[in-house]
Amino acid sequence: MYFAALLARTEDGWEASDTELDDVETLSDLAELAREASPEDDTVLVLIEQEDAWFGVVRIDGEDDPRIYVSDAAAAARSSYGEILLTDELLGREPGDDGADLDSLDLDGTEEPDGDSDDDEDGGGAEAVPHSPVGDSEILDDLGVSEKELKALDAEDALGSIAEALGASEVLETVR
Repeated sequence: MYFAALLARTEDGWEASDTELDDVETLSDLAELAREASPEDDTVLVLIEQEDAWFGVVRIDGEDDPRIYVSDAAAAARSSYGEILLTDELLGREPGDDGADLDSLDLDGTEEPDGDSDDDEDGGGAEAVPHSPVGDSEILDDLGVSEKELKALDAEDALGSIAEALGASEVLETVR
């Protein structure tokens, strides 16, 4: 079970809307959905939580690139919604780096082990995803949630705590 909501900052405060992510396949799709929620190019936050296992915050400020924070990358990697947020850049990987290119390897059976494990560490896959927060931990600093506070949030009540700090808990509850 997941919950996703958009919080758009307006002149009158925060406005919340429930959002369905079934048609969202990429971070670009998510950013476009968020931008549509704020015609004035104000700040929009996309808040996502998955079964109290992880939460994510995507911040869109006008046409700027999305800023992302995910509380537990490994848990999010097991979710189709989390995969949208876990970009190669966020995980520190080269785009499209899904491990070694088999065509470029010379596998004739005469290889000597060289003890260099760098290739193994750079490969893609679930084991390359950390069981820790990833992304911009200062994403909400200017909105009243410090890096330390964000990292200390429990996935079970994180979105409510964030909304409370923003002064938007009532509007978030209307869409929950």
